[in-house]
Amino acid sequence: MSTAVETKEFQTEIRQLLDIVIHSLYTDREIFLRELISNAADAMEKLRYTQLTGPEVKDQDAALEVHIDTDDNSHTLTITDTGIGMTKEELIGNLGTIAHSGSKEFIKHLADKGDKKDLNLIGQFGVGFYSAFMVAEKVTITTRSYHLNGETFIWESDGVGSYTITEGEDRVRGTKMVLHLKEDAYEFAKEETIQRVIKQYSSFVPYPIFVNGTKVNTVDALWTKNKSEIADNDYNEFYKFIANAFDEPLLRLHFSSDAPLNINTLLFVPKENLEQIGFGRTEPGVSLYCKKVLIQEKSPLVLPEWLRFLRGVIDSEELPLNISRETMQDSALISKLNKVVTSRFLKYLDGQAKSEPEKFKEFWEKFNFFIKEGAANDYNHQKDLIKLLRFESSSTEAGELVSLADYISRMKEDQSAIYYVNGPSREVIESGPYLEVFRDKGFEVLFTYAAIDDYIFGSIREYEGKKLISADEADLNLGETNQQERSADALSEEDVLALTNWLKEVLGDKVTDVRESKRLVDSPAVVFSPFGTNSMQRMMQLVNKDFNKVGPSVLEINSAHPMIKRLDNARRNEDAFAKTAAEQIFENAQIAAGLIVDPRNMVNRLNEILERALG
Repeated sequence: MSTAVETKEFQTEIRQLLDIVIHSLYTDREIFLRELISNAADAMEKLRYTQLTGPEVKDQDAALEVHIDTDDNSHTLTITDTGIGMTKEELIGNLGTIAHSGSKEFIKHLADKGDKKDLNLIGQFGVGFYSAFMVAEKVTITTRSYHLNGETFIWESDGVGSYTITEGEDRVRGTKMVLHLKEDAYEFAKEETIQRVIKQYSSFVPYPIFVNGTKVNTVDALWTKNKSEIADNDYNEFYKFIANAFDEPLLRLHFSSDAPLNINTLLFVPKENLEQIGFGRTEPGVSLYCKKVLIQEKSPLVLPEWLRFLRGVIDSEELPLNISRETMQDSALISKLNKVVTSRFLKYLDGQAKSEPEKFKEFWEKFNFFIKEGAANDYNHQKDLIKLLRFESSSTEAGELVSLADYISRMKEDQSAIYYVNGPSREVIESGPYLEVFRDKGFEVLFTYAAIDDYIFGSIREYEGKKLISADEADLNLGETNQQERSADALSEEDVLALTNWLKEVLGDKVTDVRESKRLVDSPAVVFSPFGTNSMQRMMQLVNKDFNKVGPSVLEINSAHPMIKRLDNARRNEDAFAKTAAEQIFENAQIAAGLIVDPRNMVNRLNEILERALG
């Protein structure tokens, strides 16, 4: 064995390039460990392929493993693999030339031979090794090629401008790298730090990783396996690992796709919606991998914002990463990845709604806001999202949900639109005046309890050719009710005109119009917003606490109702109490609409009404 030391210069401008790698390329220097482990995995993948296709290799039975040893006393980190190793020429070619990739060259060599199947290399860029100099003041590599008559060589450098190569004693096939850590990087000589970084970035590398003799990557990359090979318990344990959860998931979707992108995906819906129970806005929970190596943890780009409740993994071999693997260069491809996975998940939910309605109902009760958020904002997927919307209705029992498709399937022949009404609860809606004409005509009405529901309906305007119309729209006209058609004792047209004009004078700027109602059956009066729906007006009141700035209403009166007829009688007799009664009828209608009424004026008025009644 020769003890001669050869000193060689790095490629031209190596100082500048190393400075970029060490100080500018990576945003988080702990990434170096991911890069070095990926290089070790590649070395073993090459060896595995060579064993399958080539001549006999040295240490044929040596297990393919990565061993990492920490020494907090000497401040060193040692990474050893039993991979393919390097010859002297490969050491110079792979480590002496920055931006040269041994993996890339290996693939090119096989491609030239027309054979690269059954090969899964991680490394692509050739600079991952140099990330070691972010934390190391000196790196020593001892490597022994797989060739039976190969030799051992020792490569050493401080990453400044040159390196040395020395022939070493024969050893086990593979490569051992010793990082002599910088003073500000001593933390990477601590076992707990290394275990944490491995679990974050390299948990699913396809070869065992041992830290000081203990295996740390104990969870399989389930998303790469066939679904038929995976038990429910395996899925549940995997979910607990990646979601840091203690319970089992509510739903899961596991699929692979070759076109338009090559992806493997495993998504989970948690059992609980933490936003719903007051834990604040949920952070995205799906991580992006490339060949089982973490690229972006809890990526904000890979799925739309409204799917932030999902937990899981998306792995794609086609991601064009920048040289550090930390960001994606091709936003169009990421957009395509986003669209493919989102569309597949929505298709899955639609299938769940049909095949397991009770399970879907449980999902809907906990996560419906996210679906509604998407329907309101995500125009790329709005059509599929709207199919998933579910509501109670005037034709269902409490808790029973219907879709828009269900609603259309049972519409009456003379019904031309889908009707809905917003309110804080089913009880409030059913006790209000807005359903009266619909009950009278036998039209179903969807019940919406959130302001976003009205926003969605207002933005899409129609579904399957049927207009979406709010039951509390001021201009809605369904014709007269059956009761009005047969009511002979309603006020005359002349009396109605006189009463409505008088009410306009009494109520002043509180109303924009007062008119006879064609939709009331049992209630004396009802109010509508001239600017849209009452739900919009309620939202305005929530942000504007000044009652006087809410805006006026349209008042409709039921000319057949005894209270309205008595009011008209009081008006004609010039009873001073008529104005008090008119104001109370108006505010009662506002309360029935869910609008906030100034209680100070109402209390005084009610006292006056009680005094008169008791007198």
